[in-house]
Amino acid sequence: MAESTPAEKFKKAVEAKKNLPEEPEVTLWTGKYSAKAMYGSFLVAGLLSVALLLIMTLVPAVRENRFWIWSGVWLLVLIWLYMATLLAYRKLARHYELTTQRLKHRDGLFFRTGNRVEMIEITDVSYQQGPIEQLLNVGLIRVKSTDQSHPELSLPGISNVRYVADLIDDTRRKERHRRGLHIANV
Repeated sequence: MAESTPAEKFKKAVEAKKNLPEEPEVTLWTGKYSAKAMYGSFLVAGLLSVALLLIMTLVPAVRENRFWIWSGVWLLVLIWLYMATLLAYRKLARHYELTTQRLKHRDGLFFRTGNRVEMIEITDVSYQQGPIEQLLNVGLIRVKSTDQSHPELSLPGISNVRYVADLIDDTRRKERHRRGLHIANV
């Protein structure tokens, strides 16, 4: 019997892939914005608060004037109210989900925006961490893709950032392998 030509092998591989049953989409990871991602901001707010309290108690011109004392108190309240509101918004508004076929990102509280990127379209996955974020194992994941509407997707506040970035990358490779035809097989 004559051996098949490469073109015939390729056609057979295409037909075999067409007849495969559709794989169900399985959730691999879900996450929200981590409060640990704001520890650096809370540290700055804390240092600013200490400096403001020192000025209010140690500077005689400020200490003796009620207007400056109350202004300082209100400024402290506003700083911490802003920080608490920002944290609550980020925790409630940002949701992430990784499935075997897609990466989903939802952002917004009252006006929501949802982004979905097919795993097969993802071209690069990277993560960033500052010094404090490294200590707390939190960071930002950047996903580049061939998706026309969202070629670059940023996922801030990811806890266990290295593990999640590796999981996205591994899932991307597996999905490409599952859906693709490999010339090495021909």
